[in-house]
Amino acid sequence: MSISPERKQALIKEYATAKGDTGSPEVQVAVISERIKNLTEHLKGHVNDNHSRRGLLVMVGQRRRLLDYLKSVSEGRYNKLIERLDLRR
Repeated sequence: MSISPERKQALIKEYATAKGDTGSPEVQVAVISERIKNLTEHLKGHVNDNHSRRGLLVMVGQRRRLLDYLKSVSEGRYNKLIERLDLRR
């Protein structure tokens, strides 16, 4: 359900806006999207896992807030990110 440290570092490296960047909205959204993808796969096999389902909804809300913030700051970065992550809005 969680992502491996190696995968997380790869995501950080791929979506970082500058060297050493780990906290930009792009990196945070990419990491949360990976966790959402993994948890969605878990829930397909464990349909009664309601505690994890709630965690999924919390993560989706967090990603939505980060994307809303990024859109208000820079719409170009927002559009580029949702295209790279293949998210629909």
